[in-house]
Amino acid sequence: MRLKFMAPIAGAALGLTAFFYSANSAPKEDTADTYAQLELFAEILARVQTDYVSDVDDADMIEASIDGMLTSLDPHSSYMNPEEFRDMQVQTSGEYGGLGIEVTQQDGLVLVVSPMDNTPASRAGIKSGDYFSTVDGENIVGMPLNDALKLMKGAPGTDVTLTVLREGEEPFDVTITREIIRPETVSHRAEGSIGYIRIASFNERTTEGTDKAIDELRREIPGKMTGLVLDLRSNPGGLLNQAVSVSSLFLDGGEVVSTRGRRPEDVERYNARHGERLPGTPIVVLTNGGSASAAEIVAGALQDHNRALILGETSFGKGSVQSVIPLGMQRGAIRLTTSRYYTPSNASIQGAGIEPDIEVAAVRMTDEEMANIEKRKKRYSEASLRNALENDQGRTRRAPHVPEDQPPVDYQGEDYQLDRALEVLRSTTLASDLLRKS
Repeated sequence: MRLKFMAPIAGAALGLTAFFYSANSAPKEDTADTYAQLELFAEILARVQTDYVSDVDDADMIEASIDGMLTSLDPHSSYMNPEEFRDMQVQTSGEYGGLGIEVTQQDGLVLVVSPMDNTPASRAGIKSGDYFSTVDGENIVGMPLNDALKLMKGAPGTDVTLTVLREGEEPFDVTITREIIRPETVSHRAEGSIGYIRIASFNERTTEGTDKAIDELRREIPGKMTGLVLDLRSNPGGLLNQAVSVSSLFLDGGEVVSTRGRRPEDVERYNARHGERLPGTPIVVLTNGGSASAAEIVAGALQDHNRALILGETSFGKGSVQSVIPLGMQRGAIRLTTSRYYTPSNASIQGAGIEPDIEVAAVRMTDEEMANIEKRKKRYSEASLRNALENDQGRTRRAPHVPEDQPPVDYQGEDYQLDRALEVLRSTTLASDLLRKS
């Protein structure tokens, strides 16, 4: 059985079939080159064993070599030793110990993709786009990501101090108490006659939770639900099958996503089931730069089928699928990028992201930020990660710019993007336009 995993994080997925390399499938001269390189590796290993200044652990060196080989491919391929593999399997089951942050690595630093809702990290004020440079005073710059994560893990109830690097601020330390993470992947509330559903990530419980939220909103809202806000902001992704089944709740059949691997025949298409839960109800999907992978699949499917308007900011842009392949005999597993995914309109979002139909900034930019917007060399996205896959269709992310719609100077609310989404759904004209498209 081969399961697909889509989150841009360090550590979460389920088991798959083993994979192997067949030398017979490669040209003879390529095989000879490979053997020559393996001989070089063996020679260097032997030289380290005999001549290095102190004793070394052969297993640790080989494990680091394997991980280095995989991480050189792209930001999401890596090796997991048996302990890390077990931890990852626990994560996707929906309950585990830790801080509640989804991370990757960029320029030798640990980069926060997003903090999970109602976790130690979110309560401590950790934000998408933050970097960590030390853990309990130990420098982790340039350290393999898995090693940095080991330092961040620990028994529930213990503290860890992280040095945070945040754009526009001096480095600062934050101390977080570890706890058992029970992610509330789905929450909901009624905003008058409009329903609001927040999906924080895609694990094994997400579709069930979303389906239940729809039932509860129907009971809580007297009369007909006039609209729905589906909030996917700072959702780092998760399991592919959950993205497809959540999309099915809002679509009456049709393709949700397709994946394509290295060979032309490696194409899989995933379709929504018939029987959507809220037929005829206008939907607005909220996205931002932390909406990634499985979240982008849902947003892209609803956008391409004209079932929802996307409001907010361009998503992260992770358009690849990772397979987790156990190696057997207690040797751990590898997380390997095995395919790219495409929205129903055949668009690859790799590096480019899902662009909103209505672009709305979360916070108002200062005059200085507006003046320097074009000078930003990088922005927080998949495209900015080292060794990121190129977009095979040549699509690129929109250059840094100032959104036309941002909170007014005198805005007193708590969530401008949500307020704008509710305003859109309460507009008879815009809601009717959306229904005509669907």
